[in-house]
Amino acid sequence: MKVVGFGFRSGASLSALDALLDRLVEQYGAIDRLAVADSMWPLVARLGEARGVAVIPVAEAALPQAATITHSRHSLKARGTGSVAEAVALIAAGDGAELLGPRMISADRKATAALARGRIA
Repeated sequence: MKVVGFGFRSGASLSALDALLDRLVEQYGAIDRLAVADSMWPLVARLGEARGVAVIPVAEAALPQAATITHSRHSLKARGTGSVAEAVALIAAGDGAELLGPRMISADRKATAALARGRIA
């Protein structure tokens, strides 16, 4: 299963997330699910609905448990993880999941997305 995780600042737009998703699909092919920290649910839920893709909420408290490629000082201070996008993708993809690369950053620098592949189909 391939899961795209998102992280973003307040003021991020649906179009920024949509553009990141397009880039990941172009690079890696079809995806199975979207994921987001439960406190950031509404914007990604709208994207999932628009794209016809289920969204997996990830508990905010679980984020520090994920080993991320990226180590943003801002994300570490705000959420306890080096990359919210990478952490939610890994957690949602399940045990043994792996990131397919570091997070991507939107053109306006307000959103990030990362792709993880899990063993669950």
